[in-house]
Amino acid sequence: MAKWGEGDPRWIVEERADATNVNNWHWTERDATNWSSDKLKFLLLGLIVENEEGSCEVTEVAKVEGEASINNRKGKLIFFYEWNLKATWTGVSKAGVKYTGSIDVPNLSDENDMEDLDISVSLNKDEPETPLTQLMRTKGADNIRQVLGSYVGYLKTEFTQGMILPTANGMAKTTTSQSKAKLNKTQISSSGSTVAPINTGVKIPTCKFSMREKFLTSPADLYRVFLNQDMVQAFTHAPASVDGEKGGKFRLLDGNVFGEFTDLVPDEKIVMKWRYNNWPAEHYSTISMTFKDRSSETELKVDCRGVPDNEEDRTKEGWKRYYFEAIKQTFGFGSRLY
Repeated sequence: MAKWGEGDPRWIVEERADATNVNNWHWTERDATNWSSDKLKFLLLGLIVENEEGSCEVTEVAKVEGEASINNRKGKLIFFYEWNLKATWTGVSKAGVKYTGSIDVPNLSDENDMEDLDISVSLNKDEPETPLTQLMRTKGADNIRQVLGSYVGYLKTEFTQGMILPTANGMAKTTTSQSKAKLNKTQISSSGSTVAPINTGVKIPTCKFSMREKFLTSPADLYRVFLNQDMVQAFTHAPASVDGEKGGKFRLLDGNVFGEFTDLVPDEKIVMKWRYNNWPAEHYSTISMTFKDRSSETELKVDCRGVPDNEEDRTKEGWKRYYFEAIKQTFGFGSRLY
């Protein structure tokens, strides 16, 4: 028998206010199934890809079947998830012809790398052949794979809050997240800090680019379009939340785009943190918009920094379609671009 004070430290209860899972030794489990189901639907719904043939959008997530959980053992988080997904995509050709098809992802699992994920895209049997099917099988599948990778990142950051408890000295043990299989390349890795909650993230290659567009209106009127909630809802044709003040946040296009206004110079400049919802957790680009008076029109220069390399084309097309073209069509500030 061990002498008093010399017992196995694993069984010694530290002086914690709640006396819960001391030193994170005991096995604890958290069910992430319902949270994951909602998150997967949110990330997939509204995903859009485009090319010269037309555009395709994920319009319904019909099946999210599976389970997910996180286990904490001795301060180490272990992730288990397995999902079978089915969705519907709708395509519109440049001629305005609509097509529908299906997407099947049978093996989203912690046992598989994202590169091994099976993403099956098909056109409905009663639909005529269209090049848009190939668009979904290539660019669409790539974007879906990226979105599902971001789900894994969110699972390892958003949902794990509070699972690693502080010990009596107020410090948490350094943790390592791993799954049953080899770690995939989309995981979010944690730093070694033991003093404060870890701000986890993923390092990704980014790019910068600029766009210019002219609008048949004054700088003041165009500036107001981006900050007025009613006007944003008008040109996006969807509910939006816009707090047009410095430090104010915005969310539009059904939550697919959101961010924060970091600097405002009335009628001259807008600077904001901006991101698509399927980008890696907490990664924002910096968008700087400059308004120049060109007599009878306004030249808008949009400088984009910190955009993920593989999102450059999508971001450019998104700004052209959902900002430039939509604003011109809605408010009569110019003709449609082709």
